Amino acid sequence: MKKEHFGCACCDGTFGRLFYRSKPIQDMKVEAANEKGWSCDWGINWAGVGRRDFLKGGLATAGFVATMPNAALAQAEATIVFKGGTILTVDADFSVAQALAIRGNKILAVGSEYAVLETSGAGAKVIDLEGRTILPGFIDAHTHVVSGSVVDSIMDYVGMARFSTAAQVLEYISSRVTETPSGEWLAFRNFDPAVQDGPDALTFKELDAASTEHPIFVLNASGHLAYANSKAFEVAGINPEIENPEGGEFVRDENGNLTGTMKNNVAFLQVVSSYPAMASVDPLEDLIRLLDNWSAKGLTTVSELSLGALAQSPADAQVMAAAAQSGRMSARIRAYPFYTIGADVWDAARIAQNDGTALARIAGYKLVADGSNQGFTGLQREPYLNSDDRGLAYMQSDELTAVALERAAKGWHLAIHGNGDAAIDTILDTCEALRDAGIDLSKVRPRIEHCSILHDDQITRMKDLGVSASFLIGHVHFWGVTMRDNVFGEEKAQLLDRCHAVEQAGVGFTLHSDFMVTDPDPLHMIEMAVTRKTWKEPDYVLAPQERISVESAIRAVTSEAAWQLFSDHEVGSLEAGKFADLVILAKDPRAVDPDQIKDIQIIETWMDGIQTYKA
Repeated sequence: MKKEHFGCACCDGTFGRLFYRSKPIQDMKVEAANEKGWSCDWGINWAGVGRRDFLKGGLATAGFVATMPNAALAQAEATIVFKGGTILTVDADFSVAQALAIRGNKILAVGSEYAVLETSGAGAKVIDLEGRTILPGFIDAHTHVVSGSVVDSIMDYVGMARFSTAAQVLEYISSRVTETPSGEWLAFRNFDPAVQDGPDALTFKELDAASTEHPIFVLNASGHLAYANSKAFEVAGINPEIENPEGGEFVRDENGNLTGTMKNNVAFLQVVSSYPAMASVDPLEDLIRLLDNWSAKGLTTVSELSLGALAQSPADAQVMAAAAQSGRMSARIRAYPFYTIGADVWDAARIAQNDGTALARIAGYKLVADGSNQGFTGLQREPYLNSDDRGLAYMQSDELTAVALERAAKGWHLAIHGNGDAAIDTILDTCEALRDAGIDLSKVRPRIEHCSILHDDQITRMKDLGVSASFLIGHVHFWGVTMRDNVFGEEKAQLLDRCHAVEQAGVGFTLHSDFMVTDPDPLHMIEMAVTRKTWKEPDYVLAPQERISVESAIRAVTSEAAWQLFSDHEVGSLEAGKFADLVILAKDPRAVDPDQIKDIQIIETWMDGIQTYKA
């Protein structure tokens, strides 16, 4: 029996089609291609722009001086000492310090209270932590901030981290209806009936019960399914005789009537393209707003693992560069150009490894070996549960190796998406081919994105080749029961996100959110890796042998993440000379019940020596 395939919209190159009718994004794409507006080399002299230019000149240019008070500008030059709490440096020894001093945007000193105060001088401002804990600013090594921020700005999150059942989702939609003028659209994202109890799909029946006066659109967490009410179909001009587009489907019931469920974006784009907000998005403002919101989670460095997916061109790089120029960024970005755009296109745009500054930088190149396990497109050694289906290869082995060789030979770091065990085999074969070709893998730092289903023999190969893992730990927590019961079965599900096994083997690893698959919450990710408890069955621990210590989980969202992003020389630990990126927590994560790590209050977040969030 074949499984119905649903891949990852970010990783199969289809995400940008969501905005193919968006004038701002298409204008951005045309201007970049014609070297107007932002130029193809980002329109910025990266080498000549320093931090003070960002704080002053950049803000003035963008007209945002008023957003940063004089006190904040003065703070950027002051020496500040934090003492009276626990300072987890997350250095090589996971040292605990008594005090930390920052001057400008750098860490001046870390160590004993006496030594730090002496180094700081008499004029330093001293902040008493009152027993709180400081950590390096959190780092999410795999998100999609440039593309995801646009969707986040126009679609309300209704995923499993917020609602456990379809009934709760529908209740929330109804509450939004009561506060929204008749005729205005309501759009939502991340609904997943695979884990949220209720019907397998939202149809006219459920959504029309919420409103027949407001067009309603709901995007499935996969990005490949969507649901709408009859008003949305009416506004979009979708009539009962609509024919299915090639590669998509307007689902019908047994009587041939439309249900409101749509499969693949070639179908649902015909509906959601009528949503006015789709045509008026502002990628720059949306990105800045998202980073501001994430400061409340303690994030100071994030990533874009599919650069180019939004505009389907190198124009995405212009958004990142403009954000850095604005002086309004509250988190750093490390970006990976996406393979579906084409290596020749990126080269023609003169975008290369390490372009940028400490605020926004090109960190590597993204390749994709397969799709999503829960979407049955992850490529497997053995068929999925109750099936003869082994998933899909997004790139065949010879193609993956050829592109990886070409990119690595030009100095690119490689991040390669692999969920299924067969896909991971393919990735490791590619890395072996790189080594055999004389390429120094220590300079490539190849990493496997998600690295979901992992066997012992593969871990041994990863260690031998110097390949690290980046785990979407939400697979364990949110989808663990589904992986066990519907995707793999109990035995194979034990191979999911093997944090402890790779750690024991000496293989580096990180934890990530894959936003928008899950929304980033580093403290919750730490808890997930430490407890491995599942959302669907709170007392069920998936693969308890793969639980890790709190310290190891903290490394995975700080120092290890910095290393994977080629930023370990500047962020990821609290050491003199590194950037002053830090988060202040109400409690030490090592000292609370593991089930309460996610509940620790974030008191303040600092990035580049500037306080970006205060509770």
